[in-house]
Amino acid sequence: MFDGKLIQRATITGIILQIVMVVIGHYVPWVRDNAYEFGVMMISGLAGLLYARDFAKGYAKGALGGAMAGGTCGIIAICAANILGDVPLIALPVGGAITILVGAIGGLFGQMAANIRKLSA
Repeated sequence: MFDGKLIQRATITGIILQIVMVVIGHYVPWVRDNAYEFGVMMISGLAGLLYARDFAKGYAKGALGGAMAGGTCGIIAICAANILGDVPLIALPVGGAITILVGAIGGLFGQMAANIRKLSA
């Protein structure tokens, strides 16, 4: 159904990027005020895209793996931001649902990228 190693690789990449963004946002108020939400969603979508582009076995499977990778790294980022006191705890369920959705969308775009790469090769 999905490839655990690819999900792990995409998730670890997303977690590293998310933690860097959260730490920068903790010390730079402009980032916290203007880029947290967009940054978390963008990185979660990127994790989904990275998974599905390498997996390349269909849109549904790419979206499922993208949702797992994007949601996991997004939830970890929201928890880290909450621990640092930057976001309230209520952001966890809402942000978790959003990052899962964005990760799935990134998975769809990753499958599209895999199809384009296959056509051009």
